[in-house]
Parts: sequence; structure tokens; C-alpha cells
Amino acid sequence: MRSLPPGDDKMPSAAPARSPLVLGLGLATAARCGPEITSPDGVEAQTCVLIQGQDTWARTYYRNATGRPLDAYLTLMGPGERNVRTHCAPAGGGEPETCETPRERSRGAAAEYSAVAEFAERGGRAALLRSGSNSPATTDG
Repeated sequence: MRSLPPGDDKMPSAAPARSPLVLGLGLATAARCGPEITSPDGVEAQTCVLIQGQDTWARTYYRNATGRPLDAYLTLMGPGERNVRTHCAPAGGGEPETCETPRERSRGAAAEYSAVAEFAERGGRAALLRSGSNSPATTDG
């Protein structure tokens, strides 16, 4: 048995060790996302369908730079006309946020799922942005 010099008790071992920093990734997660889009009013969003193991759900990444609170809804649409809708409450602070639907057991192929997030002024006065998981990417030019 080898002894370490005094004060050198942090010398690495030659034995393989498992990192104490587990990232918590677990099962692989597949994501199908539409493009990042921005409204003239200052709402930015990207909406995705996520699948992990046997679970499917929708997530929208957004930033509300309007300076006022908005109403938003995120809808996951699946096979057999199965829809899950969640209300999101974007604050007006301009910080990046996310909103998710509850996870549900997958009931078909990943391509059979889509998601859409809709952002509007409070009380539904004016629609500001609609972001979809399968929206076509657009280019200027």
C-alpha cells in the first residue's frame, strides 16, 4: 500500500471513478422545434414537441419584451384528435422563460404530434404571435 505525502491527500486515484456531477439527463430526449420567431411588438418564441421514453409534451421558449403581462396558451396536438392545452402567463420583464404542457404517454409516431403557442394582450384584445413546432422556416431575401 502506498502512502501519500503529508498534505497531498487530494491526489487522484488510478482507479476509475464516477463523476459526482451527474447531469440528470437520463433517457435521451428528442425535440422537434419550429423556427425562432419575433413579433414587431417584442414577443419572441420557439415551440417544440419533446419525446422522452414513452412521454410526449410541448414546450415553448419565449421572451416577452413588451413591458406588459400577456396571455398565452400552449397546445400539444396528437393522434386521434388528442389535444392538451396549458395557460402560460408571460410577465413583461423581458427575461427568457418557458412553458410546458403536462407530459402524456405517447400514442403514436413522433411525426403525428405538433404544438402551437399563441401570445396575446391580456383579455384577448390583440393577437401578437403564434409559434408552431412545425412552422416552416422563412428567410428574408
